[in-house]
Amino acid sequence: MAVNSPLPIAAALHPVNGIEIGYAEAGIKKPGRKDVLVMKLQDGATVAGVFTTNRFCAAPVQVSQANLAKVTAGGAPIRALVVNTGNANAGTGATGLANAQATCAALADLLGCAPEQILPFSTGVILEPLPVQKIVAGLPAAIANLKTDNWFNAAESIMTTDTQPKAASREVVIGGHLVTMTGISKGAGMIKPNMATMLGYLAFDAKVAQPVLDQLVRFAADQSFNCITIDGDTSTNDSFMLIATGAGDLHIDSVDSPDYVALRDAVTDLARNLAQQIIRDGEGATKFITITVEQGTSLAECRKIAYSIAHSPLVKTAFFASDPNLGRILAAIGYAGVDDLDVTKLDLYLDDVWVAQSGGRHPDYQEADGQRVMKQSEITVRVTLGRGDAAATVWTCDLSHEYVTINADYRS
Repeated sequence: MAVNSPLPIAAALHPVNGIEIGYAEAGIKKPGRKDVLVMKLQDGATVAGVFTTNRFCAAPVQVSQANLAKVTAGGAPIRALVVNTGNANAGTGATGLANAQATCAALADLLGCAPEQILPFSTGVILEPLPVQKIVAGLPAAIANLKTDNWFNAAESIMTTDTQPKAASREVVIGGHLVTMTGISKGAGMIKPNMATMLGYLAFDAKVAQPVLDQLVRFAADQSFNCITIDGDTSTNDSFMLIATGAGDLHIDSVDSPDYVALRDAVTDLARNLAQQIIRDGEGATKFITITVEQGTSLAECRKIAYSIAHSPLVKTAFFASDPNLGRILAAIGYAGVDDLDVTKLDLYLDDVWVAQSGGRHPDYQEADGQRVMKQSEITVRVTLGRGDAAATVWTCDLSHEYVTINADYRS
């Protein structure tokens, strides 16, 4: 059960003009589940994305990156995205690339466009051959039920170990124009930045020039999906895509436009919501933990320390047990790799409880106060370094027995 994250309501997910969504049950891993998703875009839409930095990046990641590069070089625009769950098509070599390209070709033939105008995505088990015939066979059904209000079904279609679909919508007024945006994400394990979700798709109906959208997706990812971690494992398939359908009245051609910042902030806010839904639904998670590091010399330094805390199995298991063994946090800070860190200037807080002062236990700290906070389902860890003005926040979860059970049985 996701931590304080209610199930999305289908009727509350706004259709976005300029994008139609269809799904199919292709039986990729198990029968009777939605596992193929098609997103068809209208003419004039622009698409931008960020992807995993894992050197074993999946075949669909490689194909999507190549097809987006062709658009940047002046090629035909992207017309559709296709996603399958149940198989990652990663670690599959030349055959995997051929299968990803075959999926693109099959969908392109049905939509009347070129294969390079399709972006493929996959998620699931690594090192297994993609059952491309099942995916191709499911495409006509996905196209047959293309609708603008299929976002909830879309969110269900990309799930793997997720306990619930992840989706959210916003309507904002920018420059006097109403902008509608809706997004979905998936992921519950193998979550660590670079880039940093499993899959995420966010569409809005403004018209945005390609160079502007390329910058916007990087900014939004850096403030959302690149600030989450569940287990410290970077997936082979991470992809976060922004889709500007161009069907609305707002047009943005430059990052210097007075409306760009408003759109950027709205998109980033929605992306952050989708990213946090992933953490709240982390495999076996019982607690949602915010880690903020302040007064550092740089953003990179603050993030390094925050992730050292967030990735520590000892810290995460202590949170699961509500055990205020908070010296584990100090140890994680100490081995984060900030070689010139002066720990005598460091303070540590757990919500409103001042745990450590000037690198040592605060004289008024009582373990009962620490345990009171650790029993909560939402916890904030705040570290002040006393060495600068930079700050960073990341979100993570605890590590429970259930995490081990889920991953021990993942392929069954």
